[in-house]
Amino acid sequence: MKKEKRKLTKFEKWFRFMRRVHRFIVQTVFPYKKYGHKQRYNDRSYIMVCNHKSIMDVVLPVMATDKPVHFMAKKELFQKGLGKWFTRKCECIPVSRDGTDVRAIMQGMKYLKEGGVVAIFPEGTRNKTDERFLPFKSGAAALAIKTKTPIIPIVQTKKIRAFRCAKVFFGEPIEFTEFYDKKLTQEDIEKADALLLDKMNELYDQLDAIIKEKKKG
Repeated sequence: MKKEKRKLTKFEKWFRFMRRVHRFIVQTVFPYKKYGHKQRYNDRSYIMVCNHKSIMDVVLPVMATDKPVHFMAKKELFQKGLGKWFTRKCECIPVSRDGTDVRAIMQGMKYLKEGGVVAIFPEGTRNKTDERFLPFKSGAAALAIKTKTPIIPIVQTKKIRAFRCAKVFFGEPIEFTEFYDKKLTQEDIEKADALLLDKMNELYDQLDAIIKEKKKG
């Protein structure tokens, strides 16, 4: 007997539509090449953590999985215009600028426990400086520990631009198992945050080396 297909929700249909637009239009105008992990992250819940260079960065978590993605986004984006429309359409999670939003963490936990994917830009805003990363706001590692969810690190050295092929490194899942099933202290959270930043720096170095090697060739 043929198994009946599950009916997609409006939320799932929206992401399916966005991926089609990306494949046929966006990828042509804003191309990027993937390095590192090549398979899609579909097997379980994930937290995707990406450094933030431009508004186009949202396509990276979306195209890394077949699941819908809940972005953590600053509250100001929910107030008016295109930002309000996009954040509501994508069921984003509003976060205060200081990064200490308990309600956002609880909402993220709910989505992850339901099997969803949450995307976080820990810098909190686009990096327009010459620095590798802006200071990371705490939250991603703690969320990963509390829900026992792996983090997928995504790193880019230069922002995605029109008609220039950007390079993006997708890392292997990171799990903070040493912190599972224990009462987290502030020291634990800071240690986990530092481990995440170390991994992001490591991937940045790998991608930078790949780019330099290709230029030599």
